[in-house]
Amino acid sequence: MEAQIKELLVSNSQELFGQQIPEGLIQFQKTRKDVEGDLTLVTFPFVKMLKMSPQDVGETIGRFIISKIDDFNSYNVIGGFLNIVISDDYWLNILLQIDRNDNYGFSAKNSKPTLMVEYSSPNTNKPLHLGHLRNNFLGYSVARILDANGHNSIKTQIINDRGIHICKSMLAWERFSPINENGERENPLNTGVKGDKLVGKYYVEFDKHFNSEAKEIITQWESGSFEDYTDDVIAEFQRLEGLKEGKDEKSIKGINAKIKDLAKNQTQLLNDAKEMLLKWEARDPEVYLLWSTMNGWVYEGFAQTYERMGVEFDQLYYESDTFILGKELVLEGLEKGIFFKKTDGSVWIDLSDEGLDEKLVLRSDGTAVYMTQDMGTAVDRYKDYSDLDGIIYTVGNEQDYHFKVLFLILKKLGYHWAENCYHLSYGMVDLPTGRMKSREGTVVDADDLITEVVQKAKEMTQERGHIEGMSDDEREELYETIGLGGLKYYLLKVDPKKRMMFNPEESIELNGNTGPFIQYAHARIRSLISKGGAYIIPSKCELQSEEKELIKLIFDYPIVVKEAGLGYSPAIIANYTYELVKSYNHFYQSITILGEEDLDKRNLRLGISSNVARIIKSSMGLLGIKVPERM
Repeated sequence: MEAQIKELLVSNSQELFGQQIPEGLIQFQKTRKDVEGDLTLVTFPFVKMLKMSPQDVGETIGRFIISKIDDFNSYNVIGGFLNIVISDDYWLNILLQIDRNDNYGFSAKNSKPTLMVEYSSPNTNKPLHLGHLRNNFLGYSVARILDANGHNSIKTQIINDRGIHICKSMLAWERFSPINENGERENPLNTGVKGDKLVGKYYVEFDKHFNSEAKEIITQWESGSFEDYTDDVIAEFQRLEGLKEGKDEKSIKGINAKIKDLAKNQTQLLNDAKEMLLKWEARDPEVYLLWSTMNGWVYEGFAQTYERMGVEFDQLYYESDTFILGKELVLEGLEKGIFFKKTDGSVWIDLSDEGLDEKLVLRSDGTAVYMTQDMGTAVDRYKDYSDLDGIIYTVGNEQDYHFKVLFLILKKLGYHWAENCYHLSYGMVDLPTGRMKSREGTVVDADDLITEVVQKAKEMTQERGHIEGMSDDEREELYETIGLGGLKYYLLKVDPKKRMMFNPEESIELNGNTGPFIQYAHARIRSLISKGGAYIIPSKCELQSEEKELIKLIFDYPIVVKEAGLGYSPAIIANYTYELVKSYNHFYQSITILGEEDLDKRNLRLGISSNVARIIKSSMGLLGIKVPERM
């Protein structure tokens, strides 16, 4: 309709205004709810060019388009806004078209370029936590939204299965795990503990011993005992201690943190972990076997969590494979002068001309850093998928700088496709108790959280009733659907860029902007349709304002799907669905449906209800959320 008005005004502008007007002047916005109208044209842009008041512009355009377009009933001008009222016949025809379109809201499959969406990307030294839930739900939903927009999305993750953090878990398990009566150390089989949780336990264990050893070293230094430490280390400790004089409490706390870091670097435990990493990169058989065994435990644990979360991947990449390619890229870049080597043998890139700083790409001992791995992974992906047009990296905003550097490096290496790489930067998830810390074991475990919200959903559903006649399996499936739906919706309804506070109690509430609120609306509509039976949408029928409002919202669905795809934002879908449900609830409470005696009106209201339910199921599906038929 907007395009039709634009074409009409541009082609008839000489007749209307005595001069040609550019199409850019013609701007629309949503009509205010307190104003009569379905479409609003902004008249202010015309004022200067036409030397007319906003009111006169509106009246001139309003009279003209009403005379030319049959679907327009009337208009009104308020200030600088022309509000156009569209005929009921037009909206009924729109509803008929939507009702007959099985693929409504979605673009043709594979009509747009192939895009890869990376998400999850966990470390194999700990289980998935609350932060991973937002990451996974966001990445998976974005992939589904891109598919709905006609892209072929490839869902992937890079599993961070190597590095010093992995060696810390391995070393701690080797040093500190108890041995049972059969001479076996703890493992998932003899303990019944999920593999990722068992390995995560030893990551925390490493940190406990690591901090304890660092504390002992600091105690030695404070007592004046510096045996076995280099002159440089002693001098640095004494310099830091000297800085404390005359400083306030906050400054002293910062200095003590630097002293602790200095001590940590002198611990035998950290040196042993570094040595283990060097052995791993050299493919030492004993270390490599330990690594593959413990990673295997973790992969089995991850798979169980992903299945329950309802996310999946098309392709997996492993840092242990791609870091080698990354090192090769560094050596190539070194020869071309893109990178430079420092006196200690480490390799860097200088990005000061781009407003950044120097960035390490290879350590002095030749081991790779995250940047090295990400370079190799990106190149590997474009080799695997020749039609790949872009990569969306779903990673928290603490890595904003990392991805700026990565994309710049790839461009400097000559990979022009780096222009199409995008960092989907999302805010962290906070808890009432503060930030989560893996090393201290204060994270909210993903498995535990899912179990908690499903249990809360079970209790809520049992209190409300309405589950008579369901089998035990059907009830358990319903609890899972409601609990996970509430959790996913809660984490996705917030703009990805925003930091958020998570409250599991709120996530499964039946009122407000929640998943269960929307799921319940769907179940209620499906029950209504089941009772109402088949319907035929009439071609002629007077529309109530509540009916027209719902048809307009249904009509907006393809626009919302497109906006969500362009912005990589499931929140746009979530909040649209909430508005649709709120509008439907008002309609349901205000207008008779099954009791309506006029057959056309009854059919119309059943048709509207059926299509609202269809949009709810479709939109929630884009969020990775199931909707029950009964609740």
